[in-house]
Amino acid sequence: MIFERATRREFAQAAAGIGVVLLAILTSTQLIRLLKDAAGGHIAPEAVASLLGFAALNFMPVLLSLTLFVSVLMSLSRAYRDSEMVVWFSSGQPLTAWIRPVTKFALPIVFAIALLSSFLSPWANYSTADYKQKLSARSELSQVSPGTFREVKKGQRVFFVEALSEDASRVGNVFVATVQEGKLGVVMSDSGHQEVAENGDRFVVLEHGRRYEVEPGTPAFKVMEFEQYHVRSEDGVAKTAERSPNRLPIHELILDDSNQARGELLWRIGMPISALVLALLAIPLSFVNPRAGRSANMLIAILVYVIYSNLISVSQAWVAQGKLSFWLGVWAVHVLMLCPLLLLFYRRIAIRMPWQRRDN
Repeated sequence: MIFERATRREFAQAAAGIGVVLLAILTSTQLIRLLKDAAGGHIAPEAVASLLGFAALNFMPVLLSLTLFVSVLMSLSRAYRDSEMVVWFSSGQPLTAWIRPVTKFALPIVFAIALLSSFLSPWANYSTADYKQKLSARSELSQVSPGTFREVKKGQRVFFVEALSEDASRVGNVFVATVQEGKLGVVMSDSGHQEVAENGDRFVVLEHGRRYEVEPGTPAFKVMEFEQYHVRSEDGVAKTAERSPNRLPIHELILDDSNQARGELLWRIGMPISALVLALLAIPLSFVNPRAGRSANMLIAILVYVIYSNLISVSQAWVAQGKLSFWLGVWAVHVLMLCPLLLLFYRRIAIRMPWQRRDN
């Protein structure tokens, strides 16, 4: 009992450190991608934090699965390096005795992975799509980022604003290009502000500027100077996000019998199962010969994880494309990975360790 508590405590400490590092890496990568989109005007700067939170929920099942695998692997590898396993085997305990404490430690994490992949990750995917739809329906001026060109209405209007106040009420050095009735109009202004008419229509009022109008293919050309020029700024209609299979909770996904839904269901079922299998695989993979290199088992473990993850992705794609039966795909990969699990346990138990051969 004391041994199991100490073992689970060591597993938990390793998992906490590894989880924080992996979360920092994945979050930083996603943050850089979102900041790049925000700088390019594809998303609003204030949406970065929300989209980052949704993305974190989305990749959390994979992160927890990898954290569980690596934490068990590193903890048991340390026991081999510090010769604690020598004491373990000398006391008559087999390698299979580690299955119980590893399973007890893994089950709460596996349950969390199942909860995330079944409900929270689909909710995060749907919320991300819905949030982007609402952002795209905002007024044209509110979507403009200072110093970048912004296309609206499928390229029929292009905005460029050099300066924008914090509440987006005033703009400076404005460039607006529009296409109306086959004519190209370009408006340039030193400053401007937003104005709401009595009927609720929004306008961008440009001040002290010029308007150039030209009809492509003809020499006709007009130049007009103005004190004020009103450009209508419309709010789009926020569309409901599409409920694709990766955005459905699992109880709705089960009722959907399409190939895409079956493939998504296979992935969600496979995530918690693969996490448990990987945790058990870490027990024989953690073997380290103190006299040999210390990184060989880690490289093999990474290769096993990559193969397992890719097999799940391939089976999901084949089921979604109708090339593989769902009932075959849902268990075939995991049974296939149980073969090296049993083989590795057999090898570690049947083959005597170097220190055991030396004693005879």
